[in-house]
Amino acid sequence: MKVSKFLILFALLSLVSTSCSEYNKVLKSNDLNYKFDMAKKYYERKKFNKAYPLFDELLNLYRGTAQAEEVYYYYSMNLYKMEDNLLAAYHFKNFYKTFPQSKYAEEAAFMTGYCYYLESPVYSLDQAYTLKAINELQLFINTHPRSSRIDQCNELIIELRRKLERKNFERAKQYYTTMQYQAAVVALKNVLNDFPETQFREEILLLLLRSNYELARFSVESKKLQRFIETKTACDDFLERYPESKFAKEAHEIKERALSQIQFLKENQSEYGI
Repeated sequence: MKVSKFLILFALLSLVSTSCSEYNKVLKSNDLNYKFDMAKKYYERKKFNKAYPLFDELLNLYRGTAQAEEVYYYYSMNLYKMEDNLLAAYHFKNFYKTFPQSKYAEEAAFMTGYCYYLESPVYSLDQAYTLKAINELQLFINTHPRSSRIDQCNELIIELRRKLERKNFERAKQYYTTMQYQAAVVALKNVLNDFPETQFREEILLLLLRSNYELARFSVESKKLQRFIETKTACDDFLERYPESKFAKEAHEIKERALSQIQFLKENQSEYGI
């Protein structure tokens, strides 16, 4: 049993030693074609960490030659396989700008956006890469309208926009919960304008009527009438769209209070200098 284990260990060490010896031979070789062939073999075997130094070296050595295009493509793909998405996105974009007629140009253009998509974080974090992904994927759609990847791009953009939608909605909601009602009204309306099909529409309209009412209540006298009118409008918008909502009763109550204030303020305009 012990002899068997020793033989297995010896075989493994020999294999590792042979592998290291082969790789060192590749690294030291001055034969660029041999080095490129081996880099592609390592890539195909998913040994991306071994392939990377070879592609990185060849990228400079083949610059300006006929093989530069293929080397650069493999170099960019190897970065993607290593999950270095930001660097991969940079090189994919540079690739299709440098080789616009390449057979790899369409794939590189798509991969630019896809790599940024992979870097898009959860909605609560900064969405800079989400925006970059959307811009690059939309650019791909515009420049490759007949591509087989169009449907995939649209699906990715929808997913990314939902993240932005959630981010903007939660920020607007935060204004309401912290009693910054004027900022809440502006932010909530922006969400509706930017995302007309938003899944949060009912809650947004509810927060709008609440925010408008609270803003009106705490306004200076000269602004109260207009803001109670805006509250009434917000209530109408909510009730028209969601007449059966569980918040319909609250909307009706706020509307009645707003109408009462509107009537009172109109009757006493001269007294309040309105």
